[in-house]
Amino acid sequence: MDAVTAALAGAGLAVGDGTAPASIPANGVYVVLYFDPGQSFAESLADQRTDFAVSFQATAVGPTAEKCRWATQRIRMALHAPLTVSGRAAWRPEELGGPPMQRDDDVSPPLYYLPVQYRLQSTS
Repeated sequence: MDAVTAALAGAGLAVGDGTAPASIPANGVYVVLYFDPGQSFAESLADQRTDFAVSFQATAVGPTAEKCRWATQRIRMALHAPLTVSGRAAWRPEELGGPPMQRDDDVSPPLYYLPVQYRLQSTS
C-alpha cells in the first residue's frame, strides 16, 4: 500500500488514504486510495503463505472533467511499472476498470470523480 502511495506521489499527485489529502494542491486535483484488507495465498501444498493479493481503488478528483481525466492518466502512468516492495517481488498492478466519471453537485464548487480499480499481487 505504501508502494502505491509512493508511486502516485512520485508522479506529482497529492494522495489521501480513504479521504482527501491534508493539503489540496492549487489545481484542485488529487487522488483518494481505497484498499481492501488483502488476502494471503499458499505458494505450495506446504501452505507457506508468502503470496499476497490486494485490490484497491484509485479515485481521481478534480474541479473539471478534463482535470479529472488528466489525473486518471497520471495514475495509469504511475502504476504501469511493477512496484518496488522491500523483500518482495510485485507484479505490475492490473487495471480492472471502474464506473464512469461522476459529478458531485453536493459540494461547492462541484467536483468530478473517476474511480479506477486495480489488483496487485506479490510474493516473497
